[in-house]
Amino acid sequence: MTHFKITPSPLCGAITIPPSKSHTLRAILFAALGKGSSEVHHFLHSPDATAMIAAMRAFGATIDVGADCLHIHGIHHTLKAADNVIDAGNSGQVLRFVGALAGLSPFCTVITGDHSIRHSRPAKPLLDALTQLGATALSSRLDGYAPLIIKGPMQSGKAHFSGEDSQPVSGMLIATSFLHGKTILEVSNPGETPWIDLTLHWLKKCGICIAHQEYKHYTVPGNAHIEGFKASIPGDFSSAAFPIAAALVTRSELLLHNIDMDDIQGDKKFIEVVIGMGAKIDIDATKKTLHVHKNSQLQGQTIDVNAFIDAMPILSVIACFAEGTTQITNAAIARNKESNRLHAMATELTKMGAKIAQTPDGLLITSSPVLTGAHMHSWHDHRVAMSLSVAALGAHGESLIDGVECIAKTYPHFAHDLCALGARIEVLV
Repeated sequence: MTHFKITPSPLCGAITIPPSKSHTLRAILFAALGKGSSEVHHFLHSPDATAMIAAMRAFGATIDVGADCLHIHGIHHTLKAADNVIDAGNSGQVLRFVGALAGLSPFCTVITGDHSIRHSRPAKPLLDALTQLGATALSSRLDGYAPLIIKGPMQSGKAHFSGEDSQPVSGMLIATSFLHGKTILEVSNPGETPWIDLTLHWLKKCGICIAHQEYKHYTVPGNAHIEGFKASIPGDFSSAAFPIAAALVTRSELLLHNIDMDDIQGDKKFIEVVIGMGAKIDIDATKKTLHVHKNSQLQGQTIDVNAFIDAMPILSVIACFAEGTTQITNAAIARNKESNRLHAMATELTKMGAKIAQTPDGLLITSSPVLTGAHMHSWHDHRVAMSLSVAALGAHGESLIDGVECIAKTYPHFAHDLCALGARIEVLV
């Protein structure tokens, strides 16, 4: 297990934000489903990307991994039988996207993952949708979680399933695009809709246009065909949230590169929200930079976080340093991510002296401007680990955070980048 020992410190300087994980995984998947060769430049090197590469290789794609480019020869949406169990690792996207694709294959596919995937990442909505379209789709323990056993081929038609988590919806939109004929997908309780927009963006980029009504009713035309393409992965707004927050809680100045405000990622709303709380931030769209100025005076707010749910952990940290009360709402789905993030953040920030309480769908946080260093646990969740690291930078006294190796999932150089800005982070193995 790897640990961070963090001593509070101000920051100053400039860093470049890493590439987007969500764009990277979709680029790998669509290129692998295409005909001919594709190139994916500036991709994120992460365990999730490795898991997606292994899964698409299992279905027959040829993928060569370079230092900054993936060369992918696609399978033209014809999946071969996987020789072995597919391991999604810690990736909900790999589980749900690849699980949906397995419904196209006449062979049995078994998909599993780590403890979080097998016990905390529900697969029932995906299994329901696949079953309604004629596939055999089972949870091996009959509990709605991986390992999953899926055998197609499914047929075009109509399916109705729950959409609180966006990933089963995205997976089914992708998979049904390759069926013969039109498919209707009816989604109840749609949530995390910006991630659906990201999937629709990639489908459109590949020549597949899908109409929808309020994210509840999708008409998928089917008979899709993808040609090889070249893509360059933009910076990750989800990852950018952490250095932005670190500058805010330490009242420091910071310049971020690789910030494209025209990109489709929904998590850029985080920037809008913290500006609304009082953050002094300038954005240069031409240079793709973001400048955080010193000494912002933050005010608590009520924040509906569903559209940028990955920002919930770091917003809970920022709220501790904001005046007044912050209520984070519409975040119940955060209980089913890599960890129960509502419980994890409430538990760990309480150790630091935060005034924080769980509500049925979020968190209620009262200003706690003087947090105290503590011994904390990451819950094996990259966003929890980075959020607690930011809290430790703004606290009084030294903090120790266990299990930080999970940060490699989205921001492999997190500690290096913050140390380059002046943070005092010691990595202990």
